[in-house]
Amino acid sequence: MSAVLNDTVAWLQQAGHAELLKGILHGIEKEGLRVDADGQLAQSDHPASLGSTLTHSSITTDYSEALMEFITPVFERSEDALGFLADLHRFTFSKLGDEELWCGSMPCYLPGEHAIPIARYGSSNVGQMKHIYRVGLENRYGKTMQAIAGIHYNFSLPEALWPLYQQWSGDSSDLQQFRSASYFKLIRNFRRDSWLLLYLFGASPALSRSFMQNKPHQLQQLDPETLYLPYATSLRMSDLGYSNKAQASLNICFNHLETYATTLQRAIQTPYADYQKLGVKVEGQYRQLNDNVLQIENEYYSDIRPKRVAQSGEKPIHALQARGVEYIEVRNTDINPFLPLGIDQQQSDFLDLFLLSCLFRSDHEITDEECALINDNHDRVVTRGREPGLTLRNLEGEYSLTEWAEHILQRCDKLAELLDQNSNDGRYSAAIAAQRSKVSSPELTPSAQVLATLKQDSISHDALILRESRRHRETMMATPLSDTHQQAMEQQARDSLAAQQAIEAADSTDFDSFLADYLAQ
Repeated sequence: MSAVLNDTVAWLQQAGHAELLKGILHGIEKEGLRVDADGQLAQSDHPASLGSTLTHSSITTDYSEALMEFITPVFERSEDALGFLADLHRFTFSKLGDEELWCGSMPCYLPGEHAIPIARYGSSNVGQMKHIYRVGLENRYGKTMQAIAGIHYNFSLPEALWPLYQQWSGDSSDLQQFRSASYFKLIRNFRRDSWLLLYLFGASPALSRSFMQNKPHQLQQLDPETLYLPYATSLRMSDLGYSNKAQASLNICFNHLETYATTLQRAIQTPYADYQKLGVKVEGQYRQLNDNVLQIENEYYSDIRPKRVAQSGEKPIHALQARGVEYIEVRNTDINPFLPLGIDQQQSDFLDLFLLSCLFRSDHEITDEECALINDNHDRVVTRGREPGLTLRNLEGEYSLTEWAEHILQRCDKLAELLDQNSNDGRYSAAIAAQRSKVSSPELTPSAQVLATLKQDSISHDALILRESRRHRETMMATPLSDTHQQAMEQQARDSLAAQQAIEAADSTDFDSFLADYLAQ
């Protein structure tokens, strides 16, 4: 274990600050496709009984009208975030009729891009902008990739710990600057080691044949309807079916908030020839918000993002620049089709340990050479992660995946002891033990379990995910919401619909002017 991490853990124990780690903040965002009773992508509108996708704080849509997104509030206890996520599922199930929530990251059968409806958010200027942004994604990358679902895990250190950690670190900068720099250190170390999360929790080694839409690929055929790779962990996180030459040139490796923000800002303001050919507004219809490398910041895809809650009408990048990093969003988590929520308590506990180990250890800036190695390790693990003898590389040399994984897990061990003292139940040590078992026995990984089930049950990818989706719904609805909680969520849905109507009634400028003002920020 690195000396800096060891010293930090010792300081937290000896100074009596370990208990502050009970205040780590958690939030979970989970996407999931609505499908009909036969497992076909739902063509129906987002149910009005669930509220407004524009204004509801917890139930909305992502790219597609059929791609639901659940967003929990921020909780100190991850179990409370998971509990709230479960309640969102229960409330939604009560409104879906005979539709199901697809419990896999890779989409259901897609007869073609025409079958993927783009999300709609009403007639307000902000609602139109959200829709047109998604039209731009369609025209730039196609619809199929946008139908993939995942889980985002939001994490931040308690406010009370930051000044103490800064003082112990001997840092004399502004506290906001120290916090942002520390989160960027976490991000850099995360990017170096995040391949392990793909190995441990990747759950998309196979997909519906329809996803490829007759495009060339290197996948193997498992059955007439299913494609796969024998040692893949997370095809969701591969570049399968996805090509983004424009973003490849950005080369963002997260060394500083200033350079990160500057690079993204430049991409939002720099025209890109291929997108100029598309046109922005053609014959009165918008094809994209603009013809720049990125329409808005969210178009830049990364497996981890620095975040700050933006004020109304404020660009996210400006919020970061003005007030620093507030929390971290981990975006490389597949939906585990064998878990009712796609994620469970043990995985959440390990993510906390992993992220703390990234924050509390030393690091250096990522060079272009190391950035290339990080990307190569990522590519190896998503397509070949369980391959016997697989090796990965860093600036020091080449290591077996199992050797490097054990090195990372050893870093987490001391932190597990620390957090177990707070919880008094040994759950964090148990979380590491479970991951060690997966490293020594690859057949225990979710990706291996998916493939084993497909083969043992002689079932296609689509049939497996539909079967598990129905099973999870039955499990969740066996313990329905209390009347009080159901009524509260019904009221929240009604309030969100009223809020959307108020926004639409309050618009006083035309959309062209609204968009121009927003992009000019």
